[in-house]
Amino acid sequence: MSGSFKVVIPARYASTRLPGKPLADIGGLPMIARVVERAVASGAAQVVVASDDERVLEAVRDQPCEARITRSDHVSGSDRVMEVAAACGWPMDAVVVNVQGDEPLIPPVVISQVASLLLQDPDCGVATLCQTVTERELVFDPNVVKVVMGSDGFARYFSRAPVPFAREAFRAGPAGAGPLPHAGRWRRHIGIYGYRVAALQQFVSLPVGELERIESLEQLRLVERGIGIRVAEALAPVPAGVDTPADLERVRRQLTGSA
Repeated sequence: MSGSFKVVIPARYASTRLPGKPLADIGGLPMIARVVERAVASGAAQVVVASDDERVLEAVRDQPCEARITRSDHVSGSDRVMEVAAACGWPMDAVVVNVQGDEPLIPPVVISQVASLLLQDPDCGVATLCQTVTERELVFDPNVVKVVMGSDGFARYFSRAPVPFAREAFRAGPAGAGPLPHAGRWRRHIGIYGYRVAALQQFVSLPVGELERIESLEQLRLVERGIGIRVAEALAPVPAGVDTPADLERVRRQLTGSA
């Protein structure tokens, strides 16, 4: 499957909790370069870093990727990815994977996996991944987005709430005793997306939906309008990305293998 999909890595320089995040040093390389390494290792035919800041692009000039300046008024990474797709003239059926610029430890296999979900089904326009949650506290953590899937493998809903809600077992909330009931029913959404360019264009052209506004989850824009999102269990564990200084230190430890 190598060479059959493209990767765009949207990366903003500004970050409220971690200013200059893409340039943060991780083992001697800026974080954005670490993400490029993972994207290139996935077998993508083309890897593009898209940013509104020349400092970010300069950090990857020596990397095996393209660096493109993009507008500064984009609301989301998806909008930035679409700007790149349009500027590059990619065909409507091309498969592009949106890999966030703060995922320096993302396994290359999951990047190629999300692309393969689209490549294997020409009728599918959007795909993403999940992982089974086994810790009760994660089910109740609003920072951990949960996805509810149908038997057909398509998303039915995404939420920050503990869904599905086990009425009896969850009465005590996150502090309740015992393991999660109905093993395997709770899944953490992993924020990586594969799109056909036509589906991405449709997505960014839609107005913000009511469910998206309530949960602050952009993927609900598609769900609310009945546009299918294929979901699969990730082939490898995906560590959390970098949002805070504490996250950055965690990633540095993981990369070096230190405790």
